[in-house]
Amino acid sequence: MDYKTLFEKTPPTRLFFKAAVPGAVGMLASALYQLADGIFVGQILGDTAFAALNLAMPLVIINFSLADLIGIGSAVPISIRLGEKNEKEANNIFSCACLLILATAVALGAALFAAAPALIRMMGADDTLLEPAVQYLRVYALCSPLTTIVFAVDNYLRICGRIRGSMLLNIFMSVVSAGLEFLFLFVFGWGIWGAALATCAGMLICALLAFYPFLRGRMQLRFCRPRFSAAMIRKIIACGSPSFLSNIAGRLTSILMNIILLRLGGAAAVSVYGILMYADGFVQPLLYGMCDSLQPAVGYNWGARRYDRVWAIERRCFTVSGLLSAAAAVVLLAFPNQVIALFMNHADAALLQMAVPALQLFSLTYLTRWFSFASQSFLSAIGKPVSASVISLSITLVFPLLLIAALWPAGLTGLWLNLPVTSLLAAVLSAVLLVRFNRRRLSDAIPDLAQGQTAGEPDPVQSASGQEHPTDF
Repeated sequence: MDYKTLFEKTPPTRLFFKAAVPGAVGMLASALYQLADGIFVGQILGDTAFAALNLAMPLVIINFSLADLIGIGSAVPISIRLGEKNEKEANNIFSCACLLILATAVALGAALFAAAPALIRMMGADDTLLEPAVQYLRVYALCSPLTTIVFAVDNYLRICGRIRGSMLLNIFMSVVSAGLEFLFLFVFGWGIWGAALATCAGMLICALLAFYPFLRGRMQLRFCRPRFSAAMIRKIIACGSPSFLSNIAGRLTSILMNIILLRLGGAAAVSVYGILMYADGFVQPLLYGMCDSLQPAVGYNWGARRYDRVWAIERRCFTVSGLLSAAAAVVLLAFPNQVIALFMNHADAALLQMAVPALQLFSLTYLTRWFSFASQSFLSAIGKPVSASVISLSITLVFPLLLIAALWPAGLTGLWLNLPVTSLLAAVLSAVLLVRFNRRRLSDAIPDLAQGQTAGEPDPVQSASGQEHPTDF
C-alpha cells in the first residue's frame, strides 16, 4: 500500500493498527539492544561491568542524539510536504538530512572517543569502573559514522508506508545484535567492549539493508542533488528539538543521578537505577514507537488540511497509550522480583531490599506518563516544536532537577520518587498546553488556514523557492 492511500483513505482505526502496532513492536525490538546489553553483561560479566555499562550508557545515547534529531526533525517537514503534493522538496529534505547525519556522526564520535576517560571520571567512577566504561563508550564512538543513521531510517521507511518492513528490520537488528553479543561474551569470552561491538555490528548490517531500496530508487523518497538552505536546516532543528532535548537532557539527568547514587548508595544504588531504566526500556519504546509511527500520517493530513483525520488518529493514540501505561504499572508493581531477576539473577539480600521498593515506586510513573508522551508527539507532528520542547525539557530536566532538591531529605527514596512525581507534573503541564492550543486554534484554525493565514506560534517555513508554507506553525 502506497503512502497516499495509507494516509489519505485508510479508516482511522485501521490506520492506527496498521501503523501504530508495527511501529510499537519495531521500536521495542530496536530498543532490545539495550536490554540485551544489560542482561548479558549483568549475567555473564557481573555486577561491576553492569555498573560500568550504566555509567556509560547516557553518553552512548548522546552519541546517537544528533542522528535522532535530524531523522525526526526532517520527517515532519517531509510528511507535510508530501501532504502538500510537493514531492521535489520532500526528496531534497531527505537527501540533505542523510548527509547531515553522516557529518555530525563523524564529529560527535571523534569528540566522545577522545573525551571518554575524562567524561567517565567526571561522573565519579573509580579505577574499577573507569576502564570497562571507557572501553564500552569508545567502541560506540568509533563506529558512530557507520551506525547512527539507523535511528533515522525508521522515520523514512514509515513515511514511505513501509511500516511492516521497518518493524521486521528492527526485529532482525535485535536478533542479530543479541546473537553476536552472546557469541562474543559467552563463547569468545571477550570483555564489555565485545557487547558494544556486537550491537554496532547489528546496527551496521541493518542500516545497509534499510538504505538498499532507497539507493535503488524503489521508494517514494528518492535521493537527489542536495540543495541546502538556512530555512530548511532551521526547520529540521526546530522539529527535531523535542526529541533531541529529551535525549540530551535525559542523559544529563541520568549522569547527575548516577553521581548522587554513587555517593548515597554506592555501586549497588547505580545498579538499582539501571534496573529501573532497563524496565522502562520495555515500556517506553512501545509508547514511543506507537506515537512516533503515527506522526507521518498526522503530519501528512495536517499538510493536506484534513483536520478531521488528525483528531481521529490522535484520539486513538491517547486512548491506547493510557491503557498500555496502566498495564505496565500493574506488572511492575505486582512482579518486582521477576523483573529484577532478569538483570541480576544472583542479587544479594541487601540489593533486593533496595531494588524491590524502588521498582514499585517507579511503577507509579506510568499512571500519568502516557499523557505527556502522546501530547508531545502530537505537537511535534503538526510542527509545534516550541510547545513540544517545553514538555520534553520539563520531563527530562527541569522537573527532575527541582525534585532532586525538593525530595533530598528523603534520601534514596526521594530519588526513586523523582520519576513518578515528574510524570505527574508533566501531565498537568501538557494538559495546560493542549487547552491553550485548543482555545487558540479550535475556533479559527481551519478558517484561517483555508484563507492562507498563519496564526499563533510563529514558525514560517520556506521552501527552496523561498515561499512560505502557511500550514507550518
